[in-house]
Amino acid sequence: MKLSLATVALALAIPSASFAQDSTAVSSGTYPNTFSSGSANVSPFTNQSKRFNDWSISVGAGVPLVQSADLTSIKNGNGKNLFGYSAYVSVDKAITHAFGLKLQYDRGETRQGWFNTKDAAPDAKAVGARTQYDALSILGDINFSNLLRRVDNHSPYRWALHGYAGIGTIAYRAYQKDAKGQRLMTEIKPFKLNSMFMQAGAGLKYKVSRRIDLEGRLMYVVTGDDEFDGGGDKYSAINKREEQVSDNFFNATLGLSIKLGKHESHLMWHDPLQEIYYKLDVLANKNQDIEVCKKGDADNDGVCDDWDRQLDTPAGARVDGAGVALDTDLDGIIDLYDKCVTVPGPVENNGCPTTTTGPVVETETKLEGIEFDLNSDRILPSNTPILNNAVNYINSSNGSYNVIGATDTRGTDAYNQKLSERRANNVKNYLIKNGVQTGKLNAIGKGEKDLKYPECEPATKCPEWKNRANRRVYFEAK
Repeated sequence: MKLSLATVALALAIPSASFAQDSTAVSSGTYPNTFSSGSANVSPFTNQSKRFNDWSISVGAGVPLVQSADLTSIKNGNGKNLFGYSAYVSVDKAITHAFGLKLQYDRGETRQGWFNTKDAAPDAKAVGARTQYDALSILGDINFSNLLRRVDNHSPYRWALHGYAGIGTIAYRAYQKDAKGQRLMTEIKPFKLNSMFMQAGAGLKYKVSRRIDLEGRLMYVVTGDDEFDGGGDKYSAINKREEQVSDNFFNATLGLSIKLGKHESHLMWHDPLQEIYYKLDVLANKNQDIEVCKKGDADNDGVCDDWDRQLDTPAGARVDGAGVALDTDLDGIIDLYDKCVTVPGPVENNGCPTTTTGPVVETETKLEGIEFDLNSDRILPSNTPILNNAVNYINSSNGSYNVIGATDTRGTDAYNQKLSERRANNVKNYLIKNGVQTGKLNAIGKGEKDLKYPECEPATKCPEWKNRANRRVYFEAK
């Protein structure tokens, strides 16, 4: 049985908001991806039925700078910065839309002190150092772009902000050089449990394609060791800081992530809030049926028989939440058969009032209920019955009508004016496509100048249902 859009949205809202990996399938056999916005039939996730890639491999290279140590790479004795090199490779597993784990190997060399150890010591007092390190760590990966997304803007978004933090074990060899030459100062062999370190930072990803991401990352590494820089307690000849207990460094990298698997989308790029909207599009565009009513929907009005108060609603009639056909003017004639929807009249005159000169039609009508999503001019499937009734009404009348578009108070005046014009023209084109004569309609945009709820200025003063009611198209007789 076909469900109303409200029922489908309610059924899909719970699983799509859970951030668990959903199983999705579309009747065409293709899978949703972040370029097509969203997914379709939602069912509980299992490893056998998953529809997203969740493994990837990342590689990158960059520059480490020792920042907190006796010997530093920046603000050192000669006023110059000493740049080392670093590289990493990791195996990444996405667990949900917003969280994953990385097993990462880092290798690099830091350079610190008064001069580069590749050069000769400039004087007898100058000290230079370099540290070659290898590290193995487990990092947690939080996708803030999915965690904090609260509105599906139907956009194929390509940027994502990630946060990383984790622990591991580090091995290194620290060399020191002065006027007497270079020598090994400290060596920590891999990989001992007592050589633990921590790192945390952030990365900004850009999706180049469904297979490749480009990422810039800045990490801060806490070594937990005062001798990592080639100085420390054992080497008091160096101008050490007595309070220093850990030599730490920044590591700025640029890298690539290669997403593995046969599916179109990766789990970390899938927006879970797109589930609901894509499902509505599928139902509207593919006439796809979903059967969830226990007792069915005998009159096919979109309301399950379990709570339908009118089980014989005529085909095409608009109904309320209880399945009762609407009668806007309360004259006893449902809107489907009423020639004057907003003005009461007797049944013998098709719901229009009568005078001594014969039947008349209303001089002005406003058909409410044609509402739009935020920042959108797309006609929603829930508006189709209203517009079909408008086609019948306008064709049965002798007058012409203004199709008026309006917006809420978000956005600039100029933007809202153009948006309201697009909404009005979309509705006008729909009516013409479905049989209304072109000369009977005139599209007008009023922007935010004709609010149904004027108190919603600014929009934050009102609940969302009032702002949605301001984003509308209605009709007025000329």
